[in-house]
Amino acid sequence: MKLTPEVRAALSSGHAAHLATVNADGSPQLSVVWIGLDDDEIVIGHLRHGRKLTNILRDPRVVLTVETGEKSALGMIDYLIVHGRATVTEGGAPELLQRLAAVYAGPGVKFPPLENPPAGHIIHVTPERLGGVGPWSNWSPPSE
Repeated sequence: MKLTPEVRAALSSGHAAHLATVNADGSPQLSVVWIGLDDDEIVIGHLRHGRKLTNILRDPRVVLTVETGEKSALGMIDYLIVHGRATVTEGGAPELLQRLAAVYAGPGVKFPPLENPPAGHIIHVTPERLGGVGPWSNWSPPSE
């Protein structure tokens, strides 16, 4: 799926995202994450091998949400929902997190604040379907 400029702006807005994965028992697992873009993929750095990585390696279906800070015609904050599939690559997490730190924590912030951080993993989310409220949806307020 080719991401529109509006979707790219929402994903680059500097607002934390919520990543939902599926636990082994079918229940949802939710993590707040920093996100970036690599072409039309969403990328997330992760230093340690946690639950979300275990879940993705077993079941690649994910849902990611992010608020944009912009208000819709109804006065609600626009939000984007991305349904997709995730893959995991080894290494590169410290470099990605350092790039994202400039967006989320401010220019010049060192992140992760470790001398020798582990190589970690990068989660790559390939969007398959979009939803939410904003210029990417075909929802419109009811007319009077």
